[in-house]
Amino acid sequence: MSHTDTTKYYPSHYDLSQWLPGTLKEVKARGWDSVDVILFSGDAYIDHPAFGAAVIGRILENIGLRVALIAQPNWQDDLRDFKKLGKPNLFFGITAGNMDSMVNHYTAQKRLRSTDAYSPGNQAGFRPDRAVTVYSRIVRKLYPDSLIIAGGIEASLRRLTHYDYWDDKLHPPIMATAPIDVLVYGMGDKVLRDLVGTIQQSSELSHTYTLPQIAYRLKSSELLPEIEGIDTIQLSSHAECEKNKKAFATNFKQIETASNQMHGPRFVQLVDDEQIVINPPADITPSAQLDAVYELPFTRLPHPKYWKKPLIPAFEMIRFSVNIHRGCFGGCSFCTISAHQGKFIENRSQASVIREVKKISQQVGFKGNLSDLGGPSANMYQMKGKDLNLCADCERSSCIDPGICHNLSTDHTPLIELYQAVREVKGIKKAFVGSGVRYDLFTRKQSHPHPSHEVYPEELIRYHVSGRLKVAPEHTEPEVLKLMRKPGFHYFDQFSRLFQRINRKYDLKQQLIPYFISAHPGCTLNDMAKLSVKTKDLNFKLQQVQELTPTPMTLAAVMQYSGINPYTGKKVWVTHKLQDKKDQSRFFFWYKPEEQSKIRALLNKINRSDLIESLLPKPFIKHNRSKKRR
Repeated sequence: MSHTDTTKYYPSHYDLSQWLPGTLKEVKARGWDSVDVILFSGDAYIDHPAFGAAVIGRILENIGLRVALIAQPNWQDDLRDFKKLGKPNLFFGITAGNMDSMVNHYTAQKRLRSTDAYSPGNQAGFRPDRAVTVYSRIVRKLYPDSLIIAGGIEASLRRLTHYDYWDDKLHPPIMATAPIDVLVYGMGDKVLRDLVGTIQQSSELSHTYTLPQIAYRLKSSELLPEIEGIDTIQLSSHAECEKNKKAFATNFKQIETASNQMHGPRFVQLVDDEQIVINPPADITPSAQLDAVYELPFTRLPHPKYWKKPLIPAFEMIRFSVNIHRGCFGGCSFCTISAHQGKFIENRSQASVIREVKKISQQVGFKGNLSDLGGPSANMYQMKGKDLNLCADCERSSCIDPGICHNLSTDHTPLIELYQAVREVKGIKKAFVGSGVRYDLFTRKQSHPHPSHEVYPEELIRYHVSGRLKVAPEHTEPEVLKLMRKPGFHYFDQFSRLFQRINRKYDLKQQLIPYFISAHPGCTLNDMAKLSVKTKDLNFKLQQVQELTPTPMTLAAVMQYSGINPYTGKKVWVTHKLQDKKDQSRFFFWYKPEEQSKIRALLNKINRSDLIESLLPKPFIKHNRSKKRR
């Protein structure tokens, strides 16, 4: 990238001390003779609250620690990146980055990707497969007596026995194969200060074992520490799960059910001669505490070492975005958000969001448009149970499936007020919502509908759509949607009509962009054929689609491996053949000439030739008929 292009993204002058150091030269420039914590991350270093390693680094810095962050260390050379700063005074922190390294590296067809949005120039190859394991093994070899703490989504979702799609078999908990001393699962900021404080006060690691939201290992003969008021559930061992798929499925049901509770139990799983212990999650983070995290002194920019390199796509995508909440109560069977961030929504205050928006308005290259004002689901801001005492004992995996809970407040008023406040900030022309919108929260019949359900979609569509609005019906067929924990397709149809009506009212020319998934457990070729016909009838040529990649600690992954729905005990149809999955995804692209003969053959194969005329373009049908006559 030329210097001219770079000036659109970065200031002409900077103070390197505003970023966490990553080299010995940067450490010495601060006058430090040693470092307290060294973080290793699989992502390039972007000092922005959307990146986990940067958040953890800033929190540790705020505590008063001397923190270094080594981004994308080279694991294939003489390991100089792991050696250059020596051993830290307290611990090494390890994360694969914002994405699971296997999802980052491989397509659903298990082909190696050629790109990595978290690396300069979208270039792949800067992190290893199973990065947490690789990094931790290197650190343990170089510094045998060091303390290693792992976190981030890769470690979090592998904390117990899990199905590994890439090997197509069960893997043991990551602590059984990687030399990690403590695993912090979920959002690490919730427990980090207490964890560090305990480590500073005592050299005995066992003193951390009563903290929430951590995992650790004990010998099978060792007694568990007592935690007052906490129940302990003994899961089926890893060996039992390998022998019996039903045991694995039952484990998942227990884990997911407990993770949806405010005050869950402690889990213990035996792996060979060790116990893997998972403490309950921490309490819901209050807004003031969450605000404090987002208002740490982030530069919101990549480290200057990247400034003369091609752009990091992930930075370009989020540089003018604002996260207003975290967590999701949707419970979609293929999604990892609730397993990692939790079911209960944690919200920033309106005042904190406005302060961040004002900060963004002063950034180099900002022209008045925020790219996203949202969260995991765009419109769950400030939503919670009307009676939290009922929520405390609730075991539902989703607050909105199979129907919206009578105790859930779906009042969109706080979000509407936030949108309006952001629009009034000087320098803001548009604040777009780029996150997916849960239209069922305001279109679905509820026992107590709220007046804001009428106001919100108009507010959203009139002021906050960039020209394209993303929503995720995911499928059209009832039985597949039921397994996905998604609402009926008629709610999407209802919202589509509402979207068009509001567009006509305000003379807008916006597009509704639906997302769909193929190859989900329970989804057959016949289901995909019907999806194609229904979406074609609605004039959609689908582009935002994906073939399911079953990721660890999701219901979809459990069904994919076991062929069992753990909540009903019933068998679920699945295929492990990549060609079958590829054939399913073909139905998304009925409008592409190169796919039409293959789709026709598939329709004949499943005895659905009756759909050929309604799905495939007429010129194609006539062409094939004339070929037959000849």
